[in-house]
Amino acid sequence: MGRSRTIRMKIIGLLLVPLTSMVVLWGVITAVTASESLELRQYKTVWTNLRLPAYELIDELQRERLVSAQLLRNSATKTTVTAQRNRTNAASDTFRQLSGDSKDRSADISTQVDAVYKATDRLDAIRGEIDTGLSDRLHTVEAYNSIIDALFSLHRRVGLIDDIPIYEQSRVVIEMSYAKELLTREQAIGLGVVNRDERRLFTQIAGNRRFLMDQSLSELDPVLRDPQVALITSAAYQRMRMMEDQIISGGTPATWLATTEGLAQSFQTALMRASTTLNERADPIADEVLWRAFLLAGTALALVIVSIAFSLRMGNRLSKELGTLRLAALEVAQERLPHVVAKLRKGETVEMPELSVAGTTVEIDDVGQAFSTVQQTAVEAAVGQAQLSEGVGHVFRNLARRSQRLLHRQRIQLADMQHRTTDPEQLDDLFKLDHLTTRMRRHAEGLIILSGATPGRGWSRPVPLLDVARGAAAEVEDYQRVVIEPMSGQRLAGPVVGDVIHLIAELIENSTVYSPPHTSVIVRGEAAARGFAFEVEDRGFGMSAEELAEYNERLASPPEFDLADSDRLGLFVVSRLAARHDIRVTLRGSPYGGTTAIVLIPEEHVAEPEPEAPQTAPAKEPARPMRVVRSD
Repeated sequence: MGRSRTIRMKIIGLLLVPLTSMVVLWGVITAVTASESLELRQYKTVWTNLRLPAYELIDELQRERLVSAQLLRNSATKTTVTAQRNRTNAASDTFRQLSGDSKDRSADISTQVDAVYKATDRLDAIRGEIDTGLSDRLHTVEAYNSIIDALFSLHRRVGLIDDIPIYEQSRVVIEMSYAKELLTREQAIGLGVVNRDERRLFTQIAGNRRFLMDQSLSELDPVLRDPQVALITSAAYQRMRMMEDQIISGGTPATWLATTEGLAQSFQTALMRASTTLNERADPIADEVLWRAFLLAGTALALVIVSIAFSLRMGNRLSKELGTLRLAALEVAQERLPHVVAKLRKGETVEMPELSVAGTTVEIDDVGQAFSTVQQTAVEAAVGQAQLSEGVGHVFRNLARRSQRLLHRQRIQLADMQHRTTDPEQLDDLFKLDHLTTRMRRHAEGLIILSGATPGRGWSRPVPLLDVARGAAAEVEDYQRVVIEPMSGQRLAGPVVGDVIHLIAELIENSTVYSPPHTSVIVRGEAAARGFAFEVEDRGFGMSAEELAEYNERLASPPEFDLADSDRLGLFVVSRLAARHDIRVTLRGSPYGGTTAIVLIPEEHVAEPEPEAPQTAPAKEPARPMRVVRSD
């Protein structure tokens, strides 16, 4: 039989585990915080050895792409091309030399650097095709584009940093640099657009560049944004915009090369200055993180030492009081707090009595009061979270209702303008505005749905399911890519039409976003044994079995809306709409490699086709517009 130990020894033995854990935790916190500081300091090394030479190589590749395009149009000499190729080779050699050390930092960076090496190795083959006349101008431009895209992939990978403000600004600066890359692509193609493919590619690149610049400028802080805004608002940039429109319309501006060359150089200078500024911001933050690491480590170590000394000295006196405290803490953890949380979930009002621990030791009394404070804080936090969720829902709903009213008025005005307009170009512009308004209305409805309310868009009578599919496609940006196959004549009950249109539109938009722009999205529908089934099929890259299982679980059991998970708003909206009307949405792989979304509408929402008019009847009466019932 083992020898009995004193209460003091038992308490010491009991405290050894948490004290050891504290020591380990102290070491982990110190190591992690110090590693953050070292990583911030490495940001400057990565800039010097990878990002700066990569930017210089990109600049030389952009110039070589331009002179190569000029050579193919007989507007550049072989001497000029050779000189530029030599500069590009020098920049490539510099990049390879400086990036040698950076490859060992991580497997991801090593992979990206190897991809750049592999891409630049194709330069000789591209140049050979140009010199022998085997490559046309469009193929040449796209060949250089692929090399530059590999370099930008490297930028996006090595631009990661633990400091969120620096990372966010670095990401935006990289996107602005890519917008400048799109400008130089326009520069090479716009030297003389000779066929429809070049004009279509030029139009696409110009649109992407404008969108990318507009989006990125709003995210830059004032110090980095002001130089960019000065360029965007300059007379040269406005002239370039007008020349872009001329090229898109079939013209060939005489000063296109000179105008874009100056702008490209100005953007390069501004972006390099912004990147240098971000690089300089990392050092002070690294010093602050390191100082915080030392302070935290010293504080934690002092607390550990004090805890050990206190435990050894007060072991005998604490035994009984700790037992009482333990029982009180277990009561809070196992009974009080679970009971409070359950009542809060039901929306009931809760009151939590203070925790009282009798003892003669001040520290134990303080711990008891601390537990009481933690208890009250936990309850207040839970109540605050519930109120916050409710408040956010009200904000979503109020803002969306206001937007709905404005958008409704805007659509009425657009419809009136369309009836009064006879100019085809103006009518086309009005149609685009009307389509944009429709998409904005859907986004406003999404906010209402997330708030737990009903959007308020409905129909007074059943609507053919084919019209439902068409209405959903009309609310998607790339509606031209949507192919709606013929369907049977079943109709959808009016009260659920708006929600089903919104649900299918979200699925169609998801398919267009995650599939190549040259592919179509197929929407088909047919009657099922228990209702009507829609299929939305894309020909994208598809999802793994694990991803499909995760998304199907979310669709089957709508989760609570998380403000931090705003990238999945469409998934929340689809799951809520499906749950509201007992609609089942399932994702599965497509035979074409993409993803197919199956929407099964219950039979209680599906009506039989509208009876056909007797053949002896006079000419068919024009269909009356569906009357929309609105609650906004």
